[in-house]
Amino acid sequence: MSSAQLAQRPSGHDSTNTGTQASVVDESHGGPFSYQDLARLDEALTMSSRETGLRFTLYIGDLGSDTRAGAEDLHARSGGDTSNGVLVALSPGQRVLEIVTGTAAARRLPDRACALAVLSMTSRLGSGDLTGAIVNGLRQMSDAAGHPSRRSH
Repeated sequence: MSSAQLAQRPSGHDSTNTGTQASVVDESHGGPFSYQDLARLDEALTMSSRETGLRFTLYIGDLGSDTRAGAEDLHARSGGDTSNGVLVALSPGQRVLEIVTGTAAARRLPDRACALAVLSMTSRLGSGDLTGAIVNGLRQMSDAAGHPSRRSH
């Protein structure tokens, strides 16, 4: 779906949300996330999934030479029902942000909504607020997707 340029940051972080249980893994050994940051990311992933019924996954690290293909591969390998999945993939070293939505998720979270979230996130990333950018991007996508029981089909 969306690609954008980012401010440079260290890489090697992976956060995933499976159902309503989120997990955040910091693999960088001293990266940009404090314990408090990891807790905020975990909470944002959990709330986004609970509010929307979609499964949000966050990956921070290198996406390879073809960043879009790398993000799509990560989404495909994220497990569970990928049609209801949303992957936010940040590759700070490559200065790229990719959002991949599964087929069902894309009906509730169209390209325009993802593009607005990317724009919001890149603005905060440019000011150095990595955690805030991710949290606000997840919140913005959750608001756009809405609650599953409130949507007309």
